[in-house]
Amino acid sequence: MGGESGLKSREVSAMIKQGFIPDPTTLSFSPSRTFSPPPSSTRPSQTQAQTHPHTQTLFDMMSEEHKFSDDKRRKAQDRLSKLLREPALLRGGDVRLTVVGRDGLRVSMEVRKSVLAEKSRFFAEKLRCDGAVSHSVEISDCDDVEVYVEAVVLMHCEDLKGRLRSMGDGVPKVLSLLKVSAAIMFDLGVVSCLEYLESIPWSEDEQEEVISQLEHLQIHDSAAEVLQRVSSDPSTADRADDIFLNLISGVLQAKDDKARREMKALLSKLLKENAPNDSSRLDVSKDTLYHLCHKCISSLLLCLSEATGSDERLDRGVVMSDITREADNIQWIVDILIGKKIGEEFVEIWAEQKELAALHSKVPTVYRHEISRITAQLCIGIGRGHILVPKETRFSLLSTWLEALYEDFGWMRRASRAVDRKLVEDGLSQTILTLPLLQQQAVLLNWFDRFLNKGDDCPNIQKAFEIWWRRAFIRQYSAEPDNSQLQITLSDYPS
Repeated sequence: MGGESGLKSREVSAMIKQGFIPDPTTLSFSPSRTFSPPPSSTRPSQTQAQTHPHTQTLFDMMSEEHKFSDDKRRKAQDRLSKLLREPALLRGGDVRLTVVGRDGLRVSMEVRKSVLAEKSRFFAEKLRCDGAVSHSVEISDCDDVEVYVEAVVLMHCEDLKGRLRSMGDGVPKVLSLLKVSAAIMFDLGVVSCLEYLESIPWSEDEQEEVISQLEHLQIHDSAAEVLQRVSSDPSTADRADDIFLNLISGVLQAKDDKARREMKALLSKLLKENAPNDSSRLDVSKDTLYHLCHKCISSLLLCLSEATGSDERLDRGVVMSDITREADNIQWIVDILIGKKIGEEFVEIWAEQKELAALHSKVPTVYRHEISRITAQLCIGIGRGHILVPKETRFSLLSTWLEALYEDFGWMRRASRAVDRKLVEDGLSQTILTLPLLQQQAVLLNWFDRFLNKGDDCPNIQKAFEIWWRRAFIRQYSAEPDNSQLQITLSDYPS
């Protein structure tokens, strides 16, 4: 009987502790249960365990964990001691407020009941239900005791924004305070935290945390102004392609070469970035990119025409520089097209540039070799399977531009660090080997003679030559069916 009574007494005590049954002298509740704690981050002790010079035993790990826990608790207690010396709390009060963390950390302070009831609708309701009985209030099962105490200090402050600024802990601390303020319905605290978040810069990681927390707390109306810096305007989707066109055109026409290179690299990186949800991503359209391609090819054709013309008034140096620049512009856009897997149409366009190829041969190699890099770029894309075009288009590309590539290869290799000789040779080899065997033969026999005369100034595609040789002379394959072993059996079927 006595055992049953003791057990029942312990159960009642546990229920009082958890706030299910009101204690005559202490009111206990846990507003933090209404919100899920944020995901826990990796503790430093885990990192230490990975880099420890010897294999740790379970006892070692438990010791380090205990040491970390003690150190963390000591630092938290130091910060709490400083908070409890705030003038707002030193004035005393008529209610003893105790905050208990999930880790067992426990802090008590004297506060004014009128302040709690005035500033927090949560406290107002709990204290009103309790009437005048309690002089002690306990908040249990808190995620972060320090933040709760900070929220109580904030309730007693007249200048909330100044208080938030003086903390100096930035976005993470204010988000924690916002969460607690929302949990205890401290409306002025919520507004102050939101105003503070709206007025300070965020890092990209902090931005994701701000969005996540505000969505989690479901304070949409209050949070709308804070999220304006990341909220897309509906009209942006309609204007996106015009914005992309202006940006890319600006880079193509830039006058400062260093700034142009930097912005090319930046836009290339941004255009390759994947959105978390691809359906919401705004991207430059295929039409815009091809519009720019046609524009650059027309400019290049004009430059070559001027360079090969007889107008003595033209500054040849400027014209030659413009040729290099326009070729470089095309290379950049083609790289974007290949990255977005929409480069097939450009191969057809480039293969049709007979006039451009004819003018190319009349310009000094030192200026024109950048044009041949476009052909090399396409062969690399075809050779890697990133550009899928019919065999007729592949052969047309080589028919139009392969001679120019041969002529310029030596200059390409010597003049540009960006040219990877092996990459170009592999891409060209693979492109040739995708052609029908007779076309492979025509191309490779022509290369053979040229390589014997030019050596290193000609692409070395011996590997492609070997494979063609074996296909043609050693492992011959006939597309015609072999009828020598064909047997036909006739059978009579009843009608």
